[in-house]
Amino acid sequence: MTAPDETRERARDTELGSRDTEFDARDTEFDAHDTELDTPDTEADLPVTEADAPDTAAAPAASGPARALELRKPGEVTPPGTKDVAPRAARDLDAPAPEGANAPERATTEPDGLAERDDGDGGGDDDGGPGVPASHRRRRRPLRTAVLVAVAVAVVGGAGAAATGVFGGDGDGSDTAAPDAPPRTTKVQRTTLTRTETVNGSLGYGDTTAVAAPAAGRGSGGVVTWVPEDGDVLKRGDTVYRVAEREVPLLYGSIPFYRTLNTGSEGADVRILERNLAAFGYTGFTVDDTYTSGTAAAVRDWQDDLGREETGTVQPADAVVAPGARRVADVRAVPGAPLGGTVLSWTGTERAVTVDLDAQFEDLVRKGTKATVTLPDDTTVRAEVTDVGTPTTARDGGGGDGGGSGGGSGDDKATLPVELKVPSQRGLGRYQAASVDVSLKAETREDVLVVPVNALVAQRGGGYAVDVVESGGDVRRVPVKPGLFADSMVEVSGKGLTAGTVVGVPK
Repeated sequence: MTAPDETRERARDTELGSRDTEFDARDTEFDAHDTELDTPDTEADLPVTEADAPDTAAAPAASGPARALELRKPGEVTPPGTKDVAPRAARDLDAPAPEGANAPERATTEPDGLAERDDGDGGGDDDGGPGVPASHRRRRRPLRTAVLVAVAVAVVGGAGAAATGVFGGDGDGSDTAAPDAPPRTTKVQRTTLTRTETVNGSLGYGDTTAVAAPAAGRGSGGVVTWVPEDGDVLKRGDTVYRVAEREVPLLYGSIPFYRTLNTGSEGADVRILERNLAAFGYTGFTVDDTYTSGTAAAVRDWQDDLGREETGTVQPADAVVAPGARRVADVRAVPGAPLGGTVLSWTGTERAVTVDLDAQFEDLVRKGTKATVTLPDDTTVRAEVTDVGTPTTARDGGGGDGGGSGGGSGDDKATLPVELKVPSQRGLGRYQAASVDVSLKAETREDVLVVPVNALVAQRGGGYAVDVVESGGDVRRVPVKPGLFADSMVEVSGKGLTAGTVVGVPK
């Protein structure tokens, strides 16, 4: 081998040696985990090929590994007549070695036979290549890694299974085990329990009523000269509107004037007139159903105060009669226009609650029934049923063409109009109109034992129980029979339960 050839060969050896060092570092890490899987190779076991045999004529006699694997330092010139052993990595990674007896060869002195390991980086087979005994062929690295991962997964999986009770043990969860101490306790109470039914309602000023111009007759014609504004509240004696500057006042009553009233007239409308005259302070008559001369005299005084002609008789167009004070909802008449049609519409002055109650709840309401109204801000006020109407359906109101097929729909469900009075108008705040919830009493149980609903424990075989906490801290499960449910409480009865018994409840 010439000096230039030897220099190039050593340069390549240096590069390949760096790669060997990197691979050896990886192998050392894996060897620490599978020493039981590998049997270290010794240099004495390596076969000595004819190409590796030293030239005895050119080198001192040697025996064993020293003769087969003589090491050359980097930069050292091979003595004349000797041969280098080519690094195995060069044979595996580079192109085939040059032909001829003097092909450069070199052996590395890696410990424990690592030089003979085949990691799949070269072109040899997975068993270490030809010429290596089966006992020295290394196992494939992917298999070793898979074994380590499988063992780790098995350990973690086994620990998880044991923790969750898959393999049995103490966590059988049977009902026979004593219940754990509850996080919180409460006492059984003896009280009256009431179940309510909550329905939708509307807060407002009640039904709207139209005020129509009087029928043709004396005082019924003319031009409208004044009307009130929306939202105005009119009381007894206040002007409802003016026709030709003649005031038409409001009188309280249940029957409108429908005829001319004069001396000798009798009837309920006469009583209404006399009652209002008395309320205005006029005297000289008795409030009854008979229009007397005393009544006529009081009427003339009233007409004088209104600036009208003093006739002593009353025409239907002389006043508007309503059950009480009214709140103007919508004005229709326009000043300057002829009087006719609807002048305005109005409502009561007190806010009330109306409910279209499903007919199935008809037995829950009657006049005087108490109820609780929940406002949009979750405040509550007391209410009382003042009127219960007749059940109606959408069809009764003409709300359909009647041509539908089948057995009807939810629109045909009968409803019951109910009106409730709210005594505390101040409790309604500033709400003029709003959707509200109305709670009606449905069922009442007096003098019963009750516990919170979440104190009930469902039993595996059916039924319910409660966890009774003894004075010493022991807990025993007592079967109970639930009764009425209301307001997050439930009626219970069971052996040994009394008012004051301590039971467990969750947080």
